[in-house]
Amino acid sequence: NDKHDTDLTFKRIAAQFLTLSLIRFSKKSHSSLHYGLQFWVLYVFPSFSVEDIRQTFLSHFLKDLDRKLIIAFKDNETERSQSLNPDLKRAIRDSRIAIVIFSKNYASSSWCLNELLEIGRCKEDSNRLVVIPVFYGLDPSHVRKQIGNFGKIFKKTCQNRTEDEINLRRRALIDVANTLGYHSAICKANMTKEITNDVLVKLNLTPSNDIEDFEVRMVRIWGFYLVVSLVISKVVSS
Repeated sequence: NDKHDTDLTFKRIAAQFLTLSLIRFSKKSHSSLHYGLQFWVLYVFPSFSVEDIRQTFLSHFLKDLDRKLIIAFKDNETERSQSLNPDLKRAIRDSRIAIVIFSKNYASSSWCLNELLEIGRCKEDSNRLVVIPVFYGLDPSHVRKQIGNFGKIFKKTCQNRTEDEINLRRRALIDVANTLGYHSAICKANMTKEITNDVLVKLNLTPSNDIEDFEVRMVRIWGFYLVVSLVISKVVSS
């Protein structure tokens, strides 16, 4: 068991190191190659209320993703404000799956609502982004219809917004809330695992143990890295 745990720890560190190397490498490369690398290595973008779930549901979920070597965007160092910065918009655009975690204070954050709008735009523009809603301690109908405490908080957050802006936010909430997702009153370990497996399926990756995940993913990463390196070498030499 100790040897197995050591092997997994080493492999996770190696995978993270390689991912960081790819991103640094891509930033020095042509913009189209940079987009390709970012698109390839970033899988999941979670949208959530910091005060509600960072230390509970989100923490468990990100650990489950890490175990499967699914790379998720983490905004630990991102300062939240009214508007989204370009890096965050790019992270949403480059992700394959957006996990929108609705909780009691989600609608109190203009940042969260703006993330939701950006997710909706990316889904509509590219038709590539898959959105999975999670209703954490919320009735899905309250989000869909903006009623109950969720509706009251939403109205308060939108007090200084124009009618058009409010309608855009309402439409974004309705669209995502109408999507098939997950609902739980409390943080359940099995639910985070279910969502992780759902992500694997939507990414066309077969759920398997950590070692198999690592070996398959590393082959793909190194293969892609080699192709990009050859292309850049050819461009430079010519």
